[in-house]
Amino acid sequence: MAAPSDPQLALRQFSKRHKFFVGVDSDGCAFDTMEVKHKECFIPNIINSYDLAAISKYVREAAEFVNLYSKWRGINRFPALVMAFDLVTARPEVAARRFRVPALKGVRDWIQRESKLANPTLKHEVETTNDPDLALALAWSEAVNRTIGEMVHDVPPFPYVRESLECLQDKADVMVVSATPGEALEREWEENGLKSCVGLIAGQELGSKKEHLALAAVGKYDLDKILMIGDAPGDMKAAVDNGVLFYPIDPGHEDESWQRFFEESLPRFLNGEYAGSYMDAQVARFQALLPSEPPWKSN
Repeated sequence: MAAPSDPQLALRQFSKRHKFFVGVDSDGCAFDTMEVKHKECFIPNIINSYDLAAISKYVREAAEFVNLYSKWRGINRFPALVMAFDLVTARPEVAARRFRVPALKGVRDWIQRESKLANPTLKHEVETTNDPDLALALAWSEAVNRTIGEMVHDVPPFPYVRESLECLQDKADVMVVSATPGEALEREWEENGLKSCVGLIAGQELGSKKEHLALAAVGKYDLDKILMIGDAPGDMKAAVDNGVLFYPIDPGHEDESWQRFFEESLPRFLNGEYAGSYMDAQVARFQALLPSEPPWKSN
């Protein structure tokens, strides 16, 4: 009998060629794709797939808060779906309309037992359990991917992304570390001529961002020579959980963040002067931009 395939084999086999390693998130970090994907692809498909037209305003506000404007920015699409539904359920305006928000019990249970929250694992679960909750979540997720494939293209990287990656070519091993499906990542990095700048493109099918860093970098490089670049707290947590460095791309200030990285932070990283008070200042500025409470709760 053939041995089961290891979807994370590419991470384990990531080859060290330089003494530095840099992981780079994609959506909202390297490319200005977060807003268009969520506002035009994810959210309309939530409303359509779950028949939420009657409360679409509140669904949109909740999903935008979770995915774009909160400390949960950038989390995997399935936990984000559950969080958005929880926020919608708690709104008195929704209760006043006597609208019953789907409970998503099957999705919640699957999230608790599965570490690779992606369409392939979800599809297998649907085939195994015939759970209608999971089948609907899969249909929604596949619709999102189709819409992204139709709509999101020719989006260039933020200014100074290309310059930074080119600077790193002979100094560090670079890998895309993302929760986006691999197919979309491959397309976006290829169409912008940046695929050759990275050694591996790791998407949601290869596990969590924490796993990406742990398997590809930790143990191969000195911890103070591993840097994660990201625009979301989940990127920072992946770095912290692995004991490596983090550089934030500030939401709403991406151009400035990449220019600062190229001109100031990257030289510090390569010279061993990034960790400590300098990184702490970058993180503090970043964290102040992303609240944990939605704006409607403070009104």
